[in-house]
Amino acid sequence: MNIKHLIATFSIVLAFWLLLSAHFDKFHVGAGIVCSGIVAYASHDLLFTGTGNHGLTKTLRFIAYLPWLIYQIVLANIDVAKRALSPSMPIDPQVVTFKTILNSDVARTALANSITLTPGTVTIDIVDDVFYVHAIAKEPADDLLEGAMERRIAHIFMED
Repeated sequence: MNIKHLIATFSIVLAFWLLLSAHFDKFHVGAGIVCSGIVAYASHDLLFTGTGNHGLTKTLRFIAYLPWLIYQIVLANIDVAKRALSPSMPIDPQVVTFKTILNSDVARTALANSITLTPGTVTIDIVDDVFYVHAIAKEPADDLLEGAMERRIAHIFMED
């Protein structure tokens, strides 16, 4: 166990806890310290998977990815709202499968979570290197199969 990674993970998780809770009394800060310690102990190796400066590079690339992901989430929200509010309800649910180029479990998890965070698509399962995704209609499924999100995740984790 790398103590520097553990402390860094603890600090990030605690800062996030304090930011979201916005309560700075003894109880909330104490609960934040305990919970952040447990989460950091259980997951410090997930945040720092590379060696050398790769961890910093991955972090910066992930931060750069977030605005694009948020934009995709907004677009997907608008698309789902249009489909739900349209009198004809142009919904054509389907399950699509695709083989991923991603090798690491962390990269695959990041892709699965990004897909699920985007309204209209849900990652159902990952078996080896095959993703099973439910899509609300053909267009979101086609956008997913185009692979832009997967390529961006591959870039973050240096798998491109």
